[in-house]
Amino acid sequence: MTDALFESTINSLPRIGRGKVRDIYAVDRDKLLIVTTDRLSAFDVILPDPIPGKGRVLTRLASFWFEKLADIVPNQLTGIDPESVVAADERAQVRGRALVVKRLRPLPIEAVVRGYLIGSGWADYQASGSVCGIALPAGLRLASRLPRPLFTPATKAAIGDHDENVSFERARADCAASFADLLATTGTSGGQIAEQARDAAIALYTTAAEFAAARGIIIADSKFEFGLDDAGTLHLIDEVLTPDSSRFWPADGYREGTNPPSYDKQYVRDYLETLDWNKQAPGPRLPAAVIAGTRAKYAEACERLTGETLVR
Repeated sequence: MTDALFESTINSLPRIGRGKVRDIYAVDRDKLLIVTTDRLSAFDVILPDPIPGKGRVLTRLASFWFEKLADIVPNQLTGIDPESVVAADERAQVRGRALVVKRLRPLPIEAVVRGYLIGSGWADYQASGSVCGIALPAGLRLASRLPRPLFTPATKAAIGDHDENVSFERARADCAASFADLLATTGTSGGQIAEQARDAAIALYTTAAEFAAARGIIIADSKFEFGLDDAGTLHLIDEVLTPDSSRFWPADGYREGTNPPSYDKQYVRDYLETLDWNKQAPGPRLPAAVIAGTRAKYAEACERLTGETLVR
């Protein structure tokens, strides 16, 4: 994990997208190549310093979860070796950090599931006694475990913008607007798609949280993304249950009423909160110690969950 890739340079395939972390290339009309770089975003801003090896950790951990959770909902994987779809001199860029996936129509929402009261959920609860309009019992504390996992969808923000928590009714409406054509061709409505995404996200979170707990990790919350194929079948896409998309807490460091230590990029967020920065681009440079600490936390989470030892 000594290499650092901030920007992929695949010339044998057309690049059709660049996210906060992933570069997306078209393989053909049915498949995409997704390269996971070492870029790090915080507060929806891409920071100028990569975390060496981070893309490999995310790819390994996401692949692990895609396989483990495949019986809950279909996923984007094709099983095609990424090195087989690029030029010979580009194979090193994709080795261990890329996936060839199905080309699917993404839902216009992020499917967020919260199991603990933290982050924007804690702020919402303090102000209203609820999270995203869902009423909760009085007397909960910072990092309290919620009575049940909550589905709290959010909009998908463009790079540099902030995600916005929305109601489930708004999520249904957004899906209905995006997939109006499916009602005529498959008999599936946008509202039904939102319900399927909600139910799948909660099942994914619940199963993964139980698995992680047995390995000493609390999954406080996680973001899932879904897409549809031409038949309207829901698929799990993008990444799944990585330190970029989830809050991972070491169980032995958890104390209700305190902000737990983490294996995810909350470590970076906590550092950034100490700076005089307005959370707008450009982001500040990271000290070497913060880069090394983040790298170590990501690797430890992957090793705990997969049972594998990474080369660091």
